[in-house]
Amino acid sequence: MEIHPTAEIASTAKIGKDVKIGAYAVIEDHVEIGDNCLIDSHAFIRSYVKMGSNNVVHPYAVIGGLPQDITFDINLETYTVIGNDNVFRESCTIHRATREGESTRIGSNCYFMTCIHVGHDCVIGNGCIFASYTGLGGFVEVDDKVFFGAGAMVHQFVRIGSLAMLAGGTLIRKDVLPFALVAGTPVRHYRLNLIGLRREGIKGERLKPISEAFLSLRKSRDLAALELPQTPEIDYLQQWISAPSKRGIYGFVSDKKKEEE
Repeated sequence: MEIHPTAEIASTAKIGKDVKIGAYAVIEDHVEIGDNCLIDSHAFIRSYVKMGSNNVVHPYAVIGGLPQDITFDINLETYTVIGNDNVFRESCTIHRATREGESTRIGSNCYFMTCIHVGHDCVIGNGCIFASYTGLGGFVEVDDKVFFGAGAMVHQFVRIGSLAMLAGGTLIRKDVLPFALVAGTPVRHYRLNLIGLRREGIKGERLKPISEAFLSLRKSRDLAALELPQTPEIDYLQQWISAPSKRGIYGFVSDKKKEEE
């Protein structure tokens, strides 16, 4: 373990093996830091953060800050729970949950570039990438391996499905379907996120049912009426669409508009 003499670490904090803590870093009460983490100079880990192993927190990032909710009772014990192998670049802010015993949750292998904000009670899956200046409102749900273009902003209570891609600067007010690229003003689903799908080995015969499902979704959201093979991707898509939505789901750009582009 390497701890700079200027770092401030609360007596109740639990620090794992081979953790490095830089100059003027602050770790507050009731924090758990897993093995092999790097908490860099001037990073701030607030109370009730539970962090797994091999995470990197760069200078001026604030993990586990109080929710930006004027009704929040600061006496509540709420958490920020983080998996393994995540990177939080400079000036990221991750806020803890608003309700007693609840958590803002981040999975593993995510990359948060500079100046990312994750609001209270968000749930983020594994392998997501957030380009600089992305912001998530409270209670946003992000499934695995979503890519956020720089400056994308997401309204509270929005759901974003796995392997979706959000174009840079997009203002997201509704749910984003899995496997899709969203962009434009107003925002619409444009096409499948083919690059992301191919990187996951989803191509050829494995990709065909997804393409057929999205053609059907342009007309209706009744995937049950289609005779599609029950692949893991189709099963997931059906479950995702049938789950409750507080914001509604974005529609598709019209074929006519696509031709004009």
